[in-house]
Amino acid sequence: MRLTSLLLAALLVGGLYYWFGIRGPGADPASAPQAASSEQPDAVAQSAPDKPVPVMVLESRAEPTSKQLILRGRTVAVRNVSVPAETAGLVISQPLHKGTEVSENDILCRLDPGARMAQLLEAEARLAEARVEAEAATALSEKGFAAETTLKARQAQLEAAQAQVNLVRLDIARLVIRAPFDGVLETDTAEIGSRLGTGDTCATIIDLSGVKVSGYVSEQEVDQVAVGRNAEARLINGRQISGQISFISRVSDPETRTYLVEVTLPNGDGRIRDGMTAELEIGLPPEIAHKIPQNALTLDDDGRLGVRLANDGEAQFVPIRIIGEETDGVWVAGLPETATVIVVGQEFVRNGRAIIAAPLDRTLSQ
Repeated sequence: MRLTSLLLAALLVGGLYYWFGIRGPGADPASAPQAASSEQPDAVAQSAPDKPVPVMVLESRAEPTSKQLILRGRTVAVRNVSVPAETAGLVISQPLHKGTEVSENDILCRLDPGARMAQLLEAEARLAEARVEAEAATALSEKGFAAETTLKARQAQLEAAQAQVNLVRLDIARLVIRAPFDGVLETDTAEIGSRLGTGDTCATIIDLSGVKVSGYVSEQEVDQVAVGRNAEARLINGRQISGQISFISRVSDPETRTYLVEVTLPNGDGRIRDGMTAELEIGLPPEIAHKIPQNALTLDDDGRLGVRLANDGEAQFVPIRIIGEETDGVWVAGLPETATVIVVGQEFVRNGRAIIAAPLDRTLSQ
């Protein structure tokens, strides 16, 4: 019995030695040759060079292109003024109806003078009295019978009386409210019998001899426009009018970070109304660019927009900037003067990948 136990122990130790020492845990004699054989093709594949990728290319040459900046805005009258009353009083003139054309200095509203004429007579009487006293004081001072201070007091009273007369006369002149410029009434003038206080509106008048179209331009494009540059305005009714840029804001809108641009348009016939929707087309200086098919555009690993060129048998990514679009292609800047653009297969190559380039007819790429 003891001998049998010793033999079993010896067999167990031998088996464990064989398992851990020779085969190792989890070893599979059948899989070892397969693993060795599977590694060999990978090593051969890594050592073999990448085969050139066939692509189709388009030869392109840069050319000057005109760029148009499109803005959207609305028309605004060059002048739009609410004419206020500068003194208080009852309106005694018949009202003028909105739409009436008026000329500069035409009477819009006339106010009741009230007691102002009596105030003027009183002020003129005090002025005459002050003038007599001042003359008497001057004569006495020349003879040495009046002090210098008395003379200066009488002269001060004379000046105060003259100022009071001027104030009353000015107040009377303000009873007539006139048009500040040629224009059209946008509202009726104040109704007869109504009372206007100082600052109340007699009428609103607009000047449509010229209009402005205002729009907003982005931070990237504001330096490309300039005051005095020509612009075309296309109104919502289809009418197209030429004008000039008259103003560019120096301060951006705090919310949109865009800059106000105003274009002044002639409107001698008054057909352009205030508040009409308009589209501005501003011509920018010509820029050298390539016209390529839109499907040639691609993105690199960093998300940059660009194209891939065929350069000495290899693919090369070049970032670009779109400056215009047409139905048969896009105008891009950032490429060399002559470029071989990959238009088919650009998505299957990376920088430095060997390629086999075949030319593509431009008419087939559009």
